[in-house]
Amino acid sequence: MIKTLSDALSKRGYDTLTPVQEAVIDPDLVEADLLVSAQTGSGKTVGFGLAIGPTLLDDEETFGEAGAPLALIVAPTRELAFQVMRELSWLYEGANARVASCVGGMDMRDERRALERGAHIVVGTPGRLRDHIQRGSLDLSSIRAVVLDEADEMLDLGFREDLEYMLGEAPEDKRTLMFSATVPPMIAKLAEQYQHDAVRVNTVSERSQHADISYQALQVAQHDTENAIINLLRFHEAQNAIVFANTRATVNRLAARFGNRGFAVVTLSGELSQSERSNALQSMRDGRARVCIATDVAARGIDLPNLELVIHAELPSNGETLLHRSGRTGRAGRKGISAMVVPPKVAKKAERLLQSARITAEWMAPPSADEVRARDEERLLTDPVWAEEITEDEASFAGRLLAEHGPEAIVAAYLRLYRTKHSAPEELSDPAAAPVRKERAPFGPSVWFSLSVGRDDRAEPRWLLPILLRTGGLEKDAIGAIRVQKSETFVEVAEASAPALVSALGADGVLEEGLTAKRLDGVPDMGPSRPEGGRPPAKHRKGDGPRTGGPDRGEDKPRAKRWDDDKPKSKRWDDEKPRGRHEDGDAPRAKRWDDDKPRARREDGDAPRKKRWEDDKPRDRSRDEGKPRGKPWESDRPQGKREGFGKPGPRKDGGAAREGGPARKSPGDAPRKPGKDGAPQKRGGFGKPEGKFGKPEGKFGKPAGEGKFGKPAGKPKPRADASDTSKRFSPPKGAKAAPRKGGDQPPKRGRT
Repeated sequence: MIKTLSDALSKRGYDTLTPVQEAVIDPDLVEADLLVSAQTGSGKTVGFGLAIGPTLLDDEETFGEAGAPLALIVAPTRELAFQVMRELSWLYEGANARVASCVGGMDMRDERRALERGAHIVVGTPGRLRDHIQRGSLDLSSIRAVVLDEADEMLDLGFREDLEYMLGEAPEDKRTLMFSATVPPMIAKLAEQYQHDAVRVNTVSERSQHADISYQALQVAQHDTENAIINLLRFHEAQNAIVFANTRATVNRLAARFGNRGFAVVTLSGELSQSERSNALQSMRDGRARVCIATDVAARGIDLPNLELVIHAELPSNGETLLHRSGRTGRAGRKGISAMVVPPKVAKKAERLLQSARITAEWMAPPSADEVRARDEERLLTDPVWAEEITEDEASFAGRLLAEHGPEAIVAAYLRLYRTKHSAPEELSDPAAAPVRKERAPFGPSVWFSLSVGRDDRAEPRWLLPILLRTGGLEKDAIGAIRVQKSETFVEVAEASAPALVSALGADGVLEEGLTAKRLDGVPDMGPSRPEGGRPPAKHRKGDGPRTGGPDRGEDKPRAKRWDDDKPKSKRWDDEKPRGRHEDGDAPRAKRWDDDKPRARREDGDAPRKKRWEDDKPRDRSRDEGKPRGKPWESDRPQGKREGFGKPGPRKDGGAAREGGPARKSPGDAPRKPGKDGAPQKRGGFGKPEGKFGKPEGKFGKPAGEGKFGKPAGKPKPRADASDTSKRFSPPKGAKAAPRKGGDQPPKRGRT
């Protein structure tokens, strides 16, 4: 190992290297391309920093003057890129390395100036790095090593095209190192395409995933999810904790809820700017914040030294994301807890996630309020403050307190002050218990009142109730049933509260202007039960059997009186209109809308034929010579064969043969008349002779040669010669050419 790098490790407190770091610094792999798979938190960043050291420094211990970069490190997220930059900065500090960053969301002009000053190592995200390369501000001609950190995540985020572009722009003799938690087929294909005889290094533990992390699955009631997270944070009182959610909306809601409960909270999601995300992580490192609520943008690469607790407020989509979320804790030999909050609806999904990630979790209940208080008392008794020496000022003030208050009062006051600094725990429900519906207690003795408004006045309980409470000075529990009738409303009032309402009404019984009330002697007759608003009850289904929900009435029993029998029947909209034909046939037929119009053809044949549009036009006799009058000109056209037409023959039903003309043939079998030039004439639609553009000769099916409005056609106009350019834009005789827009300038022929 290079001396400057080993000195940096010793200064940082590295006594031993992790398995992945030991594997990548093997002397036999100094010049080889590597495909490394290692679990999260195994020290991959320092590992590839040590691996590329001999390639960048050769046999030297320090770098020379900075110019074109020698190494390119690509990371999937901004946070991971900055973290890699920090790690490489202290690792290569003794080698006088200059490390630059190219990260989306930052000022591109500052990055360009840093690249112009020179850098030995460039760290960035795929999109911003490609942008610098295409603009010419990042020169890859001197690159000796390219490292793809979290390569599987970059492919999942859609950066494949950017990675291929950068690898293609780098020199052919470079070293390519790919680090990934897993090696899916896409990573293997990318390595096969851009690496030369890559050596596979696998340091993932086969016995278990994240041995330093304790996994817990907390079973909670559906409505206690957030309360369980509060108790979990209070129970552990971790220096740093991350709460993962799936959406930005959930992140914002949890941040508002926990902030109101006294937790020092920051958020981390894709909607924040890069400066806001950096400030949030720095607050966690400095201790100004203790809880970070984040989406999966923080699931990879983020290293918080004091992170002890990871809470999954919402379950991730797959087992791999669960591993990466949990990998934010338990890093570099430290212990951590990963807790999944599991309501009953997602219990099966939680089991599948744990199985796919090959994780064994402890299923348990979240900490209760009593357990949180007991843990607070335990932390108070074991607080190191008890072992500190008492100063003179503290002893003097303690004597004054003892003189004025007893020891028990002082301890109780101290305990209360201690508890006020922490959020109170939440009482949780039993997740296995069925939800209990609160039954309404019987109303008890009551008195009925009648109000002077009803459905006709659009009376509703929601605006009558506040009036009763305000006027009578009653509590809400003193009002029972409110029954809105057609012209009045009956209200049930508790017997104990009735005198107060009567005294408030006074002699006139006025609740407010336009509304009066009076006390009734007994229970009013409200008629049959029906829905509020006057809607009739739903009709029973038609059928031969008895009605559903009640006994069969029988044929000899009279129908029960309906609530709307006393109402007059509404008049139908068509009562004054004549009815259609009845079954007896005696009623007159209803008048039709077209009875006043002349019929085109009657069955008796006496009605005159309806006038057709072509009756006034002269008939062309050229096609009808030698034909009896009335026979259409196209009647001698051969027709295509159809079923039932053609030569007489036996019918399918065994009847006599139909008397008909000669068998009809298809248009293709009929001889065609020669055209003007002696060539066979083409056929148009429906077997008619074809004219210009495939249409039948003549306008609207009229014979050719006929002019406009049935007049004989004149001599055809000679066609203009296209080669004569002087006549192309000549206006017709007798007409003045319209002035061209733009004066005498020639017309524009296209966009320049």
